[in-house]
Amino acid sequence: MNDTANTANASAQPTVERALELSLRDIGIPPRPLILDHVSEEMLKPEPDFRHLANFVSADVALAAGLLRTANSPYFGFETRAKTVMQALLMLGLEAASRAIAGLVLRRIFPPLPAIERFWDGSARVARTSGWLVRKLGVRDNVRADDAYTYGLFRDCGIPILMKKFPGYIDVLKAANAEPEEPFTVIEQTRCPTNHALVGSLMAHSWLLTDELSDAIRHHHDAVALASMPQGISPAAARMAALGQLAELLVQRSTGMSMTREWGKLGGACQAILGIDGAVVETLAAEAPAVVADILG
Repeated sequence: MNDTANTANASAQPTVERALELSLRDIGIPPRPLILDHVSEEMLKPEPDFRHLANFVSADVALAAGLLRTANSPYFGFETRAKTVMQALLMLGLEAASRAIAGLVLRRIFPPLPAIERFWDGSARVARTSGWLVRKLGVRDNVRADDAYTYGLFRDCGIPILMKKFPGYIDVLKAANAEPEEPFTVIEQTRCPTNHALVGSLMAHSWLLTDELSDAIRHHHDAVALASMPQGISPAAARMAALGQLAELLVQRSTGMSMTREWGKLGGACQAILGIDGAVVETLAAEAPAVVADILG
């Protein structure tokens, strides 16, 4: 067989990554919501029609209320408060609004079971705290408060997908949360054919979120990738992952709920990425409870 034939045969073979992605489609990753297509269409126009989009969002009362709440949250730090969906869209901009809307519809596509509801409440606290951390530590590597907030919402979105697919997955989570040394995702893969970080990354990709956000989801339990940044993952992805891990620590210390061992495994790398030390972590921990409880004015 000649070189040309070898090349053609090699190109015909799917890569391991592609084959894995195709196999994970059977896990049940939810399709991209129609509302995000409407936002994308407006973003591609030379002059987006904010009024048309505002009317579309306003038709969904819960979505409209959520978008207003997001725009008026303290982690964005806007000096004025949005009173209408139109104002919220203009304040956030279409890119940030698109991610905010994606986060708002995310939890509505899963059945409202008690375990999943507790999960979403925890994700909301991590997202809110992640956005607040950007305000405290500053914008670096182009990661803004809305980027960190969206990442926090989607970081563990693979978990409810696996809960739905595998009846015993909650027990897998308990084991992974209690593991002090082995990577979280390794514990998952000893009992499941995949892990929530990879599934969540694929979902973020299929929903057309940014590559950096998708990469941050995929590697947020990956000590090697975080420690070898930027060779492992991009600075933006690493920073989002580090902000999320710190936010989770602050939420756990504020509430005593959903305790994991991840900061012990990843905290050193995360502090290096964020440019902080243990003293700063303690200072943030003292201020975080109001943010976690969503009572910061």
